[in-house]
Amino acid sequence: MILDQDGNISIITQEKATIIELVKKIEALYPKFQKHNIIVQLSSLEKVGLQDIIEFLRISNTHRAAKQSFVIVTNAINTSETPDEIIVVPTLKEAYDIIEMDEMERDLGF
Repeated sequence: MILDQDGNISIITQEKATIIELVKKIEALYPKFQKHNIIVQLSSLEKVGLQDIIEFLRISNTHRAAKQSFVIVTNAINTSETPDEIIVVPTLKEAYDIIEMDEMERDLGF
């Protein structure tokens, strides 16, 4: 797992760990970036299934309940198959756009 910081955004890039191992690492290190927006980059994986995305659901819900964005980046899955409770986009640029829109909504009180 590679962890980069870009302002108030933590970018977590999957290296060699399985999705389950990655989720466990994120949960273990969560206090380190709980006050930041999170982007999980799975672009290096050629296959990402629906079950892989669902592994992130608990941490995504916790993070979003704390008024922070949680976005997964992968183009290896059809985003129409993913649950509405979790945000999955195909590019890093779109992840930044989602976070920007979320922050505007929070600033406006939504």
